[in-house]
Amino acid sequence: MNQFDVTAFQEATGVSRETLERLSAYEVLLRKWQPKINLVGPSTLPDLWRRHFLDSAQLFPLLPDATRVLVDLGSGAGFPGLVLAILGVPEVHLIESDSRKAVFLREAARAAGVTVTVHNKRIETVTGIEADVVTARALAPLADLLGWSFPFLGSRGTALFLKGQALDDELTAVAGGWTLRSERFDSRSDPTGTILRVSDLDRA
Repeated sequence: MNQFDVTAFQEATGVSRETLERLSAYEVLLRKWQPKINLVGPSTLPDLWRRHFLDSAQLFPLLPDATRVLVDLGSGAGFPGLVLAILGVPEVHLIESDSRKAVFLREAARAAGVTVTVHNKRIETVTGIEADVVTARALAPLADLLGWSFPFLGSRGTALFLKGQALDDELTAVAGGWTLRSERFDSRSDPTGTILRVSDLDRA
């Protein structure tokens, strides 16, 4: 693949100069912290704008129009949740059980000039949030993701999961336990990746 830098990212997404500056501040902090905390796979650092920033930003056009509250499961380095906050989702909750990564998320949000809520807890212990959208990236099999998402969404919300080549098997595995509407979108950042959009979720 050709070099995909910050300019290519702006061309691919059409974000404003201000948004690009916020994302760039986030990138600088991530590169500074990476040697101390393994925030992203070291092999992905040379292609950071494609593998992480574009991978996250491609979810933004797939959000329902009235999206206000978003919960990002297992946020790690902030992909996709913090990127979506920078792109304009009004209320974003980042759930990350690793204390060091939670500290990074707070610092990265501050550097980017956005307000998010970081929950340094296990996903299943976070309660009291009614979300419009739940997101997750490279976190767990679909069966686990649906179980974690349902308390935040019920049957009214939407989930967006960045998934790999095992998606068909994962959908088969959940067929007996859940009813749902699913839509698939090709990943713009990974030729082997798929975005799964889930709605009308309910226990079977």
